[in-house]
Amino acid sequence: MATEGAIKKTVVSKAKGPDDSKERNEGTSLDARKKRALSRIQSRSRRPRGRTRQREDEDLDVRLVSIRRVSKVKAGGKRLRLSVMVVIGDKKGNIGVAIGKGKDVRSAQDKAVNKAKKNMFKVLLKGQTIPHEVKQKFKAANVLLKPAVPGTGVIAGGAVRAVVEAAGIKDILSKVLGSKNTIPNVYATFEALKTLKLSRFKDDISN
Repeated sequence: MATEGAIKKTVVSKAKGPDDSKERNEGTSLDARKKRALSRIQSRSRRPRGRTRQREDEDLDVRLVSIRRVSKVKAGGKRLRLSVMVVIGDKKGNIGVAIGKGKDVRSAQDKAVNKAKKNMFKVLLKGQTIPHEVKQKFKAANVLLKPAVPGTGVIAGGAVRAVVEAAGIKDILSKVLGSKNTIPNVYATFEALKTLKLSRFKDDISN
């Protein structure tokens, strides 16, 4: 009886097929290696574009300065949307301003950022401040910007501060002389910094 039991155990062990399970494990591991290799290839092909886009976004300082609800009357009734104004800059002198509209804040902000990237320009700086005093009017807004000595900081309100800080200006004096509306003041500051680029006849700009 003992001999028959031993024979049965041997037959059962042979029926389980250790070699077959080993082959299945090897096949599974081979498939896993193929999948990992394929995923690595796909990630490499996608990586450069994503990294470039992420690096560009990281280099830009995006400031949301205004959110408004706007409506457009159509045949079916009023169409409500959101209007968002953003100021972007790399804090190295490059800034852009734009307004975007969308169904929600996210989509409107994305549109505004894309527009702002297209109208970016280089602000002419002298160290960490502007080279000379400038005064700019935009509609009802009137903004005055003055250079300041190192350590002064940014003496400006919310609208003006968003623009000058995005440009990388760390020492400046400013005063809003006209309307207190955010949007005109942002555009007035934006245009004021543009005039610095055109004033090349100033002696101190060359420094």
